[in-house]
Amino acid sequence: MTASLLLALLLTAPQTAPANAQASTASAAAAPTMEYAEAKRRSDADEASVTGPAHEDMTQRQSDLLDAGIAACARSELRDDFTPFTVVMQLDATGKVQQTWRQGGSPLAICLQRYVRDKTVFTPPKAPFFNSIEVSFMK
Repeated sequence: MTASLLLALLLTAPQTAPANAQASTASAAAAPTMEYAEAKRRSDADEASVTGPAHEDMTQRQSDLLDAGIAACARSELRDDFTPFTVVMQLDATGKVQQTWRQGGSPLAICLQRYVRDKTVFTPPKAPFFNSIEVSFMK
């Protein structure tokens, strides 16, 4: 898929929620609606429950996923907006992303949210497990 076609798809995709809290799901009919704030709260609690080597593994895999996502989304037209954003992911028992929520509406945020869909992050201690990637830019 060419970069211009991908950008066109990104820009023309229907938005069903405010840009600050966009939710996506592989099967919206099967899952009850959850707002970004609740998903982020659950992510914070789930991530805090992981300790020791498992926590180190989790954070390393989050970092690897973020690095790969940024590389996949690092086209010049997506690098002009340095607004902080967060992508929350709901993982199944195998660590595969089942649903995502996003706070922040930059093109990079949208691209990263789409990138993580259907990716495997890490094997969580329970399912569902909520995990998030928070991105901010420093000068």
